[in-house]
Amino acid sequence: MNSVLPVVTALTRGQKRAILTIVDVLLVMPALYLSLVLQANSVLPGKMLAEVLWLLPPLAVAAAAVSALSGAAHVRLGSFEGAAVGKSATLSIGIGFASAVLAGVLQLNLALGFHFIFALSFFLLNVISRLAMIAVLVRIYNTAPSGRRIAIYGAGKTGSQLAVALRQDRDVTVVGFFDDDMSLQGMSHTGLPVWRGQDTTRICAAFRVDEVLLAVPSTSYTRRNAIAQRIEKEGVEVKSLPTFMQLIDSRGVADKLVSFPTSAWLGREQHMRALAAEAAEYSSRTILVSGGGGSIGSELCRQVLAYRPDRLIVLDNCEFSLFRIERELLAMAEVIGAEIVPVLGSITDQGFVASVFERFSVDVVLHAAAYKHVTLVEQNPLAGIHNNVFGTKVLIKAAVDAGVRRFVQVSTDKAVRPASVMGATKRFAELLILDQAARSSETVFSIVRFGNVLGSSGSVVPIFREQIASGGPVMLTDENVTRYFMTVQEAAQLVLRAGGFARGGEVFVLDMGEPVLVSDLARQMIESAGCTVRDQANPEGDIEIHVTGLRPGEKMHEELVISEGDIITRDEKIFRVREDALSEIEIAAAMKVLRQHVDGGEADAAVSALMQVVSDQNKPATAQSETG
Repeated sequence: MNSVLPVVTALTRGQKRAILTIVDVLLVMPALYLSLVLQANSVLPGKMLAEVLWLLPPLAVAAAAVSALSGAAHVRLGSFEGAAVGKSATLSIGIGFASAVLAGVLQLNLALGFHFIFALSFFLLNVISRLAMIAVLVRIYNTAPSGRRIAIYGAGKTGSQLAVALRQDRDVTVVGFFDDDMSLQGMSHTGLPVWRGQDTTRICAAFRVDEVLLAVPSTSYTRRNAIAQRIEKEGVEVKSLPTFMQLIDSRGVADKLVSFPTSAWLGREQHMRALAAEAAEYSSRTILVSGGGGSIGSELCRQVLAYRPDRLIVLDNCEFSLFRIERELLAMAEVIGAEIVPVLGSITDQGFVASVFERFSVDVVLHAAAYKHVTLVEQNPLAGIHNNVFGTKVLIKAAVDAGVRRFVQVSTDKAVRPASVMGATKRFAELLILDQAARSSETVFSIVRFGNVLGSSGSVVPIFREQIASGGPVMLTDENVTRYFMTVQEAAQLVLRAGGFARGGEVFVLDMGEPVLVSDLARQMIESAGCTVRDQANPEGDIEIHVTGLRPGEKMHEELVISEGDIITRDEKIFRVREDALSEIEIAAAMKVLRQHVDGGEADAAVSALMQVVSDQNKPATAQSETG
């Protein structure tokens, strides 16, 4: 029986349909015989049986056609109930009708009741055959070799090579692949089936999968994290791909799989709680997420869909990122009946942005579009100012003109007493929001500020992962540098919660615990990969840590707030504070100067003017209590 399992699991979707169709055709003869027996009240109906044989060939052809048209051969045996039984009933009625028509054409002397009995007999035999096949499959799976049953998420080159390696381990059974590529789904790959990524729950239960191994190294950390969390909720362990250093040692591959960490590097518990009253601000609304293809923007899109908006507009200037997130969101939106609108373009294009707001009647804006990499913006300051400052101004104007209900600006701890051009542009964007909040009567403007997001593109965790996977060294700016960390799920929830209860002009921050030593994070990640740190105390270690020194614009320690003194708690884990802002005249003057320098290509003068504006805002402001 064990030798049958690989054959069964390697069957493609088309082969399985063909088998079910053949079974349906073969059932025609016993169904006819049973009908004659019941009508003639005899085990050997004799002359009637010979007459009905003329009906058999055309009825077999009709059975194959009706089986295909009714979808009876398309059902999955693992879920043969409800709708699947209904398809069997439809098939039986169709074949009964076909027998009546063919009997009339062939001028056979058969009573009308015969065709009714034939349809009923065929239905019973069809259901019994399906149940028998399910029993056989269960027996095959139950008698399969004991040990760990593994499914691989990713049917690409990496997954294929891993499947071959795992087959050398007698204690492991690879049952198949999951993959999000529709061109691979339903195919047989290295002799194993490839299933849809969305079917993990059903397949893992049906095939008694113990572990799912993620073999999608080119996929972003955020996406892998989301996949891992979804599968882990079903009680199935998720493990990550081994590093090259681990693969080449003497142990078996299966022994080197390490549990996939989702929030292991926080140094605190993850703060996650579903929205309560705030959810009403997103339900049945039109939500626009700028930068919706990015790490935070895409997570905002996923989470906001849970609160059933009417329409979700995903705005991004990167075609590939927009294409990728749209494909993911469409499956989720179909369940709740929400409309997904991908919009390709730049937030700096005033006419384009205004047309989007006018066309779709936007209710809520979640502004996550920004150039965020410190070093790149330091080297390209005019682009950073143009996108982060002028782009935010364009969105603000469009939101005010359209009468948007709420506007939430996603900001960063690097905006607090900024030492970099990127931080200064984000602080200036905050000042734009605070200025507009003071003057806006219809739109509620607020700011959400947080530290480093684990796993976001270009952040320290995925960079460390790549360096560890390649054998090192891990590049560290300073042994004493610290950062605040949060998960992308926490960041998105904070934005949504703030957008729900903001009154206007607040800056929201999350209780992120104590800042983490990045050097400690690097060592923990090296050890979690099954390696050791190579240093003076351990010269035979696997991975070395190189200290490079702080890059231009980087700070030794980040801060979350400008204000001194107590910050008033609005939520158990969320704080809100009001900070001083520039006047409308000061903002207009600063924008005019920046525009002149940017349009003139005067990078140094633009940076100098930008830093002058934000440096005047570094003086602490007193936090104010708010109730409600």
